[in-house]
Amino acid sequence: MLGSVTSLPPSRHLLRAKDMADARYAEPIRVDDMAAAAGLSRAHFIRAFRKAFGETPHQYLLTRRLERAASLLRRTDRTVTDICYLVGLESVGSFTSSFTRIHGMSPTAYRAAHPPAQTFARVPACVVRAHARPANRTFREDDGAAPSVP
Repeated sequence: MLGSVTSLPPSRHLLRAKDMADARYAEPIRVDDMAAAAGLSRAHFIRAFRKAFGETPHQYLLTRRLERAASLLRRTDRTVTDICYLVGLESVGSFTSSFTRIHGMSPTAYRAAHPPAQTFARVPACVVRAHARPANRTFREDDGAAPSVP
């Protein structure tokens, strides 16, 4: 039984690296870090990752970062520069050209093509109720007059 644990298929080890890229995309992850997570040499890891998932580890990590950037562009009002750094990229120029290549438009044009972020802003129900109350009350106890008792 113990022997079966150590002889896992290579794709199982590759999933560790893929999960690392998914969870820590905003950190400065390198292909060497992903290879170490998979327990493989850099060259063998790149070949095995491409065979298993159809793209290189670098392409996969960049795709995750650009997907997250697209989400931030749609859902927030952060600047393109802020989003670039938030998703773990270091060059706004490279971010813009990679984003344009993947999504077919620049980050600014992508944002303009979607509804403004304020459309998605969630306001707690208690705040809505507090601000939706009428300013002028119509209850008798609010007018200051004592209620008449028959």
